[in-house]
Amino acid sequence: MLNLFVNAKDAGSQRTIALHAVLAKDIEQFLISRSPKEARWLRATGFAGKDGELGLIPGEGESLAAAVLGLGPGRDPHAAALFSERLPPGLYTLGEVPAAFGGARAAYAWAIGTYAFERYRKKNGPAKERARLVLPPGVDGEMVSRLAEGVFLARDLINTPANDMGPVELEAAARSVAENSGARMKTIIGAALLTENYPMIHAVGRASDREPRLIDFTWGKDSHPKVTLVGKGVCFDTGGLDLKNSAGMLTMKKDMGGAACVLGLAKMIMEAELPVRLRVMIPAVENSVSGSSFRPGDVLMSRKGLSVEIANTDAEGRVILADALAEADLENPALLVCMATLTGAARAATGMELPPFFTDDEDLAADLMRHGNAENDPLWRLPLWRSYEPVVDSSIADINNAPEYGLAGAITAALFINRFITKTKSWAHFDIPAWIDRPKPGRRKGAEANAIRALYALIAARYGKPA
Repeated sequence: MLNLFVNAKDAGSQRTIALHAVLAKDIEQFLISRSPKEARWLRATGFAGKDGELGLIPGEGESLAAAVLGLGPGRDPHAAALFSERLPPGLYTLGEVPAAFGGARAAYAWAIGTYAFERYRKKNGPAKERARLVLPPGVDGEMVSRLAEGVFLARDLINTPANDMGPVELEAAARSVAENSGARMKTIIGAALLTENYPMIHAVGRASDREPRLIDFTWGKDSHPKVTLVGKGVCFDTGGLDLKNSAGMLTMKKDMGGAACVLGLAKMIMEAELPVRLRVMIPAVENSVSGSSFRPGDVLMSRKGLSVEIANTDAEGRVILADALAEADLENPALLVCMATLTGAARAATGMELPPFFTDDEDLAADLMRHGNAENDPLWRLPLWRSYEPVVDSSIADINNAPEYGLAGAITAALFINRFITKTKSWAHFDIPAWIDRPKPGRRKGAEANAIRALYALIAARYGKPA
C-alpha cells in the first residue's frame, strides 16, 4: 500500500486533522452544522464553497484544526486531490464530505494529488515528509494504491522526454513490469522484424538509429480467458518525410502514450492477480527522417497480407498497430484492447478530457460507458460508421493509411484498424490524448493515463475479482 494511507486501527490515538468538503449551494447549511468558532472563522475569511477554495481553520497555537474544500457546483469528482496537493504534512481524516466525493473516490483523489514528475529537478535536502490520510471505513487501501501506481507508471513514462524514452528504454520499462509479476517476455528487434513477418513495424522504424521492435509478454494461466492489450509505442514522431512543424513536434514524446497506458493497466491486472491470461503487445519505434525513411506513395505489405498504400508518413501509428493487431487477432482473445494517441480528429471531436473509443460490440460499449462513469474515468463512444468504409480503400493497394476524405478522421482511422481484426468478436480501440492541457486537482499539465481505470474495472468485473 502506498505510504499515503494509514488504516484506522494503525492511526490509534494519534491526532488527526478533519477534512470537510462542501458544495457552494450547501454552504449555509454546512456553516450551521459547524461549531460556532469554526463558522465564525469561515465567515470572517469569506469562505463561500467556491470551486477549488480551501479554507484552513486554525487550532491551538500554530496547529491546524481542520480544512474545508469548496466544491463549487460539484463538477470535478477528483476535487479532493487539492487536499494532498496543498496541505502540510500531518495525519488527516475525512469529516463532512458529500457522498459522491467520499469513500474510495476520496482516497484515490488523495493519491493522485501527490503525483509529481521530478526526475529532472535538482533535489535539495532530505525528502519532504508527506501528508497521510486515514482510510475511510470500508475502503481497500491496497486496491486504491494499485490503481494509483498504474496511473503513475503511465504518467512517468509519457512525461519522460524522448532522449530518455526511446524504443530501448520503453522495452526496459515493459521488462520491469513483466518481470515484477513473473510474466514471460520476448522482443523482436530490427531486421528480425522482417524475418518474423512484422514488415510495417520495421518500415516505420527503420529510419532511426534506435532500432524498432515488437515487445510482447504474456502472464497468467492458458486456461483463463485471454485478454490482449496492444499499445502504440511511437517514442517520438517527427511525422517522417511528411514532417511536422515545430509546434506539432513539441509534445510528441507522448506519442507512446498508448504503450504507457497498457503497461499501467497490465501492472494493475497482474498485481491484482486477476484470473486472466494477459498478453501485452507494443510495437515500439521512432518515426524519424533519413535516407531509409518510408515514403509517401510507398506500398507496404502487412503481416496480415493486406497491402497498404502510404498516403502520409505522419499517419504511422495505425501502420505499426496493424501488424501487432493482426498477430493478436489470431488468438481470438475474449477481449482485445487497442490504445493509441492516433488522431488529431479525435481531439477535435471530444477534446482532451473525453477520449473516444470504437467498438462494434454493443455489450462491451455499454459496459465501458458504465465503468467509465462509475470510476470517473471519462470515455465516449464514437461510431464505426460503415458507410465510410470505401474511403479507406486504395486505388492501387488493399487499403490506404490516410485517405483523401478530409472529415471523420478518427472514424476512418478506426476503420483502418478494424481491417486487421477479423476473428475477435469483443474488441475496442481507444484514441486517447494521453495528455492534460488544462490542469485540475490531481491532474497537472502533462501526461495522463486515459481509460485504464475504467478498463481495469471492466476486466475485473467480467473475468475476475470485483474491482
